Amino acid sequence: MGDPAGIGPEIGARILSNEEVLHSCIPILVGDASVLREFLLPGDSVDVFTRETFRPREIGRRCILDLEQITPAEFVPGKVQKGCGAAAYQYILTAIRLCEERAVAAMVTAPIHKEALHLAGVPFPGHTEILVHETGVQEHVMMLTSEEITSALVTAHVGYAEVPREITPERVFQTIRLTTEAMRQIRGRESIRLTVCGLNPHAGEHGLFGHEEEERLLQPAIRRSRAYFGSSLEITEPLPPDTAFLPAKRAQTDAYICMTHDQGLIPLKMLAFDSAVNITLGLPILRTSVDHGTAMDIARTGAADERSLISAIRLAKRLIIDNG
Repeated sequence: MGDPAGIGPEIGARILSNEEVLHSCIPILVGDASVLREFLLPGDSVDVFTRETFRPREIGRRCILDLEQITPAEFVPGKVQKGCGAAAYQYILTAIRLCEERAVAAMVTAPIHKEALHLAGVPFPGHTEILVHETGVQEHVMMLTSEEITSALVTAHVGYAEVPREITPERVFQTIRLTTEAMRQIRGRESIRLTVCGLNPHAGEHGLFGHEEEERLLQPAIRRSRAYFGSSLEITEPLPPDTAFLPAKRAQTDAYICMTHDQGLIPLKMLAFDSAVNITLGLPILRTSVDHGTAMDIARTGAADERSLISAIRLAKRLIIDNG
């Protein structure tokens, strides 16, 4: 259910009565029942289980898995708080374990707050880093996808000063490979078209800007990707980021390979804020997520929009079916 003080409980509770969701899966909402009850429809009957009474293979309809981490009296809605970060962390860990045990088919995450996690002493800045640590994977990519645009990130939650140290030919190739494999599933075809964004203005202008990162770090990965996938992958040379997202280029692109968090997510959120889905590539479990934050400013106002969460559930179901 995400951070208890944000919009996660509200949009989470709404999916328990969403007809599309209920016809496509059995949703198990991991969180705190005492918080979620505020958002259930009047007279709505939802089963509630604790970790001790929860028998996932016996569940026949929507329910709440109540972890009893926090109550409404223990936090202020719309505020960043230590207790909320600690509770959200436990929700995530529980969902990961359920996926690893094959008790559930996928986890779909509502938003958490990075500062709240930090206040709670959680040594990870977000979902992706928690998932990577808990599952022990070496290769992973943060990708956000929608019908309008898809962006995969070579670097994500790092400061700009750290970005050049984080980009390596191996990391760029890994991002291209995992993105190509994911887009084959999402698009339902072998042939994929990728656009690679340069790191520097004008993609470096052959060393005029930056330290030839495009030549040293990006182009070797592009050559390797062409050799790896052959004719099934159509991939560009590094393009100037300021023109890479123009409509004509988007029409020729299945996914963008972006060097930084904002390079990929500014255009994505401008074009598809309500429908994009965050998916962590490379995990041994399936995880999708909303593409937005906790929206503390509108928590408990009724203005929260659950469309991104429903899109995340819809994509999770598609990928489950594609994977058999």
